[in-house]
Amino acid sequence: MNFSPDQIEQLVLAAQNASEAIMNVYNTSFDVEVKQDESPLTLADLHSNEIIVRSLHKLFPEIPIISEEQKNTPYTIRKHYTEFWLVDPLDGTKEFVKRNGEFTINIALVKHGTPVYGLIAQPATGILWHNFNGSLIKLNAGSEELIPLSVADSSVDQINVVASRSHMNEETTNMIEQLKALNYSVNIVNAGSALKFCLICENKAHIYPRIAPTMEWDTAAGEALIHNFGGSVIDFKTKQTMVYNKESLVNNPFLVLHPSLKHIAEKLM
Repeated sequence: MNFSPDQIEQLVLAAQNASEAIMNVYNTSFDVEVKQDESPLTLADLHSNEIIVRSLHKLFPEIPIISEEQKNTPYTIRKHYTEFWLVDPLDGTKEFVKRNGEFTINIALVKHGTPVYGLIAQPATGILWHNFNGSLIKLNAGSEELIPLSVADSSVDQINVVASRSHMNEETTNMIEQLKALNYSVNIVNAGSALKFCLICENKAHIYPRIAPTMEWDTAAGEALIHNFGGSVIDFKTKQTMVYNKESLVNNPFLVLHPSLKHIAEKLM
């Protein structure tokens, strides 16, 4: 990933502009449609998508884009992509509809099947996380101060397991019991959307098991951040790192681990 400082600045600005558009809808009595896959859709999704896609086309006209809110390019074409943008203009629309603030914008650059750049913005707080020049950065609302994120030096006495507010299930509960059987003290931390990845990158959570279905645009940006942080994202079926731009854009179940707990991966897979 070789972005110029101006390109990074414009990427952040695009996410901030999309965040503003999302919040303009959030603060109204918006309508909710239901898509064919039974997921919700609002004007916020569409407005955010328009801003981000337009900005990416302008900044990187040669790099194709795959977005949740656009008609997907056939696999016969996209299987030849060596790099592409993967965008979820509003991750956590269910949380948006519930008005709990736990929704995000996810933008990732994928090269040869691996996310190399990730940007996650939380419109409700104005906080943004992304990686560039080998660093993982947090940017707070209304501030130009870049806060570098690094692994905490303390040993883990209590494992914080981050779980979805909308997709908690029996398999996730079983993994929590596995951790207890390994003599770990376990605390549950709930969060919506891609914020679960961000909690790990801020040392506020240690494990994120995801058994319920997700799409590639839900996870690519978060995975880029986790890799930059030194953590792991492991496919439960292949026991390897996740692969992107598959024929089906549906992810297998996966496990995200904080760097301090990578050694217990085999015991949980």
